[in-house]
Amino acid sequence: MTSALFKLRLLPPFRPLLLPPAQQMSMYQPTYIDPIFKKEQQQVLTETGEASNLAHIPIKSARNNDTCSVFHDNTVSKFTNYIMRKGNKILARELLEKTFENVKRIQLERYNLAEGDEKNKIETNPKVILHRAIANSRPILQLTPIKRGGVKYQVPIPITENRSLFLAMNWLIQAAKEKERKVHFPEKLAWELLEAASGQGRVIKRKQDLHRQCEANKAYAHYRWS
Repeated sequence: MTSALFKLRLLPPFRPLLLPPAQQMSMYQPTYIDPIFKKEQQQVLTETGEASNLAHIPIKSARNNDTCSVFHDNTVSKFTNYIMRKGNKILARELLEKTFENVKRIQLERYNLAEGDEKNKIETNPKVILHRAIANSRPILQLTPIKRGGVKYQVPIPITENRSLFLAMNWLIQAAKEKERKVHFPEKLAWELLEAASGQGRVIKRKQDLHRQCEANKAYAHYRWS
């Protein structure tokens, strides 16, 4: 009995493997890698010869929204998720499709009324207009409260790419929800996308106001490192 206790005392203490929160609840072991379902990425792996190195590594199952279709757009999919409320993704897709339909109708009407070289300047693809609207609405800086000496200062800091993308999409959706004269959401969102794509509208003004506030508080920028 004493020898067994002596051996237990010599054993090192048990230390559990610390994993990120996303992997702690995962059904896959840390050795599993994410699936590569894009044909372009698979072709690159085949050309570089890395596909043979991944042949014997366990791979996770692809999610139900992962697709290799040429019509898939990550920005449109993410924008649909931001529109979605209470998990009703079918309704969110219908709203976005009606929005694209309204954008197409408005742009075709402008195209038919235009004359000469003005027709070449009118974009009729709703997805291209969505990408332009999001790119024009993305902020570069943001304000964050930092406490120094018992006082909180609004300090301008550079914004990350994911955060700026989220703010641009969220601002567009919030502007469309501010209904005027009982306008439906798809119609309002269509006009917000068209205005933002042309560098106008409330979302562009909101981004410019944020940049002006950052410019006004640039004297506190050194508090970011202190």
